[in-house]
Amino acid sequence: MGSERPASPRRAPGGIAPSIRGTAASCPGPPRASPATTPHATVACFGEILWDCLPRGLFLGGAPCNAAYHLSRHGLRAFPLSAVGRDFLGDEAVRRLAGWGLDTRFVTRHRRWPTGVVRATLNAAGAASYRILQRVAWDHIPIARALRHRPAPDALVFGTLALREPANRRTLTQLFAAWPGALRVVDLNLRPPFDRPGVIAFALRQAQLVKLNDLELGQLLRRPVATPRALERAAHQLAEQGGSTRLCVTAGARGAGLLWDGRWFWQKARPVVVRDTVGAGDAFLGGLLAGLLAAEADPARALHRACRAGEFVAARDGATPPYQIGIDGRLMPPDPGRPAAIF
Repeated sequence: MGSERPASPRRAPGGIAPSIRGTAASCPGPPRASPATTPHATVACFGEILWDCLPRGLFLGGAPCNAAYHLSRHGLRAFPLSAVGRDFLGDEAVRRLAGWGLDTRFVTRHRRWPTGVVRATLNAAGAASYRILQRVAWDHIPIARALRHRPAPDALVFGTLALREPANRRTLTQLFAAWPGALRVVDLNLRPPFDRPGVIAFALRQAQLVKLNDLELGQLLRRPVATPRALERAAHQLAEQGGSTRLCVTAGARGAGLLWDGRWFWQKARPVVVRDTVGAGDAFLGGLLAGLLAAEADPARALHRACRAGEFVAARDGATPPYQIGIDGRLMPPDPGRPAAIF
């Protein structure tokens, strides 16, 4: 399931590195050939694995699952922390994750709880709305035994949807304690009726980097944020209230902004013909973290990279279309005759 609000029919949005050297307050032009991602950079993606039931068929999804896929396309070693049922949909989910090259050792198989399902519908603009089934496997994510014997990741990604049950909040709290050096990244991904104030407060209190969209930002501050300037002011306000100095706000057809230790970076969206926005926000997050975890990280260039990733996915069907990263950093359809060039 995607984590981004819909863009217009014509345009769509596209760990913390030890030091950030970016100084530009905007992101003009395409990036240079991107530096290599920090060697062995790993990202744990905690939360839901589920099936999106779209009019065109069944698609494997869940924002953390999608984010793990996109992070892996950018050359990071991402792995999902989740749970599925011991049923056909669970079998198929694990098979597909493995087919993407993701480590599935930390996906628990439940006998009691079924694999999660979401019924999604798309409007004429390609925007998705969801009905999320409850009492499913990903509401009960334990710490897998194999996880206790692996090194801590560089970053831990989570959202609010998987925190709707107390069991997952307890698990995540244990992971924070076990991995004190991992960057805590929350993609808010607010989904009524599971966007309860207590859950949101827990997520914001724990996060070191917050990603959300402009509607979510307006919801939290109880006022609309309609312009890039208003987004900047609102981001500063939320940072002051929540305690995180690093926030990323996506704004559909307008673009996206990144507040990074008091500096505001803005990247305009580029026009694309939107197929659907499912997964565009997860692709955006994959590009953003790939840039911020790079050996020579630059927040402006990371934001540029994130926007291009989100736009690429919004212009294609499904949350996880196949693609590769070119030497120049551009996303492109896979070339069956040549292996992907990774940053």
